[in-house]
Amino acid sequence: MAGSSEVIERSVMLPVGAEEAFAWHERPGALERLLPPWERVEVLERSDGITDGARVVVRIHQGPIALRWVARHRDYQPGRRFVDDQVEGPFARWVHTHLFEPQGPTSCRLIDRIELTPPAAAAGRLAAPLLRRRVERMLAYRHEVLAADLAAHARYRDRPRLAIAVTGAGGLLGRTLVPFLTTGGHRVVTVTRRPRGADQIGWDPTAGRLDAGRLEGIDAVVHLAGEPIGVRWTAARKRRIRESRVRGTRLLAEALARLPRPPRVLVSASGIGVYGNRGDATLTEASPLLDAPPDFLVEVGREWEAAADAARTAGIRVVSTRFGMILSPAGGALGRMLPPFRLGVGGPLGSGRQWVSWAAIDDVVGAVHHALMTDGLAGPVNVCSPEPATSRALAQALGRVLGRPAVLPAPAPALRLLFGEMADTALLGSQRAVPSRLLESGYRFRYPALEPALRFLLGR
Repeated sequence: MAGSSEVIERSVMLPVGAEEAFAWHERPGALERLLPPWERVEVLERSDGITDGARVVVRIHQGPIALRWVARHRDYQPGRRFVDDQVEGPFARWVHTHLFEPQGPTSCRLIDRIELTPPAAAAGRLAAPLLRRRVERMLAYRHEVLAADLAAHARYRDRPRLAIAVTGAGGLLGRTLVPFLTTGGHRVVTVTRRPRGADQIGWDPTAGRLDAGRLEGIDAVVHLAGEPIGVRWTAARKRRIRESRVRGTRLLAEALARLPRPPRVLVSASGIGVYGNRGDATLTEASPLLDAPPDFLVEVGREWEAAADAARTAGIRVVSTRFGMILSPAGGALGRMLPPFRLGVGGPLGSGRQWVSWAAIDDVVGAVHHALMTDGLAGPVNVCSPEPATSRALAQALGRVLGRPAVLPAPAPALRLLFGEMADTALLGSQRAVPSRLLESGYRFRYPALEPALRFLLGR
């Protein structure tokens, strides 16, 4: 016998008309954009958008268990309604109705109504309160993301949508950026080593190969590709880190410069590591770089940004986005911090006094979008919250959000033993950067303060 049924309903006011909000849900990437980052969900298959009979297949990971979930869409009414019906999955019944109620030409109310029945009576009675809280967390996250994304795109509703090429689309940032752009109506093509479709362009930076002709007609390029730095640096690893950034950026910039109709803008990743270990000094884009590069990340950062010179010389607007620590539970630094903190054995790195320039991943995506759409923005741009935190403050905030102690520091000698040179440069170094140019050019942070950002990202 199935468990008792639950009905969960939540609504949100959206800053656009019903037709525009509905169209957002029909575009590629809508499901990916709405998946909470704390959930381990893979989209395996989609067909025909959200029209009647269309299907979506996902894999949900619960610890070591992977569950397949298949939903079919029905009751499609353009601009007003669609329904997701589980046809295979963990519940005895799951029906998710999406209703769009017009509230005028520039606003609407979205109502999400979920009717679900757990698979077994006893298990259903025990699991019902936990299940309700989990679904409510998911809906709260979805509504917050949707309202903010629609507002971000609406600020440029009078501008044409762009054709945008993205490198590094499979990385932590790229996986969030691409669905943000496509749901906003932009067309995205990815630049990848293994092209498989019409919206993929082949390249191999190591071999110096790029299918540059496919970039003709592209309006903008976002260059995110680069070897990860968050591991122990061997000589070979350092060579790959440097070459993946410098050689890849130079290859791309020179190819763009040779195009008969080059893109208007190249947003090219960089990092606040270019400033070096600067203690308590507040760093803006106008802060001078150190005369003698004192460490590996400073050297790489300088070469990385200079590698885009061919595009600048060709008249392409180049924005060097100096990323701080990108916060997302789906990976990166926060993803690595969560397991020990959840066990109650987390704490600051080293003394805890070093400054961490951070940004929630949704603000990093927002800043890249702002750089694409803001014609007067060029040169280095710090992409980090206006409220940097010390390593100790970061640990304490994460502990509060998780309801765990955060008092066990990771001693600097142990970090050096584990990570070698990388520990002093990337873990124990201090950069107190602030996003002066973003703020001056009108960007509004969704999450300027650390604890609200963590609560949003972790559904707490």
